[in-house]
Amino acid sequence: MAHTADERYTALLGERGRLVLPAPLRRRLDLRPGDRLILVIEPEGGLRIVSAREQARRLRGLYRHLAPGRSLADELIAERRAEARREDDG
Repeated sequence: MAHTADERYTALLGERGRLVLPAPLRRRLDLRPGDRLILVIEPEGGLRIVSAREQARRLRGLYRHLAPGRSLADELIAERRAEARREDDG
């Protein structure tokens, strides 16, 4: 879902630290009650809010090229053993 850079919303921080997100923002980002949100403090002092569901979707996309059932740990062990054999033979 593409977002334009100029979308701005105002939220109110309550007494107990609860942040109420406006309904249009929740609809725009498909946020539902009970969703987990990741809050990221930006270097310039801003705050970025990402839904954990969206973050998981992005991460799955990053690792999509890995074959199912492929163990990165097993591959690493095999690489290390091959490297050790080369060193022993050298």
